[in-house]
Amino acid sequence: MNKLYDTPKPEGFRTANTYLFVNDAPSYIDFIKSVFLGEELSRTVRPDNGDIANCILSIGDTNIMIAQARGDFENMATAIYLYTSEVDKLYEAAIDAGCESVFKGQDMDYGDYQAGVKDIQGNYWWISKRGSADSY
Repeated sequence: MNKLYDTPKPEGFRTANTYLFVNDAPSYIDFIKSVFLGEELSRTVRPDNGDIANCILSIGDTNIMIAQARGDFENMATAIYLYTSEVDKLYEAAIDAGCESVFKGQDMDYGDYQAGVKDIQGNYWWISKRGSADSY
């Protein structure tokens, strides 16, 4: 690792981290908790209007941050690559929560078993497990 990045970070954070601005932060936080079993670590609310300024959620061994989109910080779709031991289970939970299917679980030529969904804010989630479907 380049020494430039050898610096202390809060627990659960990596060198580069996901920070999402979404149109309805409260419902998106609930979505993350429900579908991906995210654990809310902290929440900061703007005193002037009650909007979520920052919410930190833990998914597995990684933290993500979510804030209410506003002004120059517009809702901006992205893609998130998520590793799990339960690809099909999380895929079905996402579909049940209103996500759009991109593709059902399948073996990929790069060595992952993967499914894809587009979530309620337009983000893509590649739900993956290293290995083939037969390796479950």
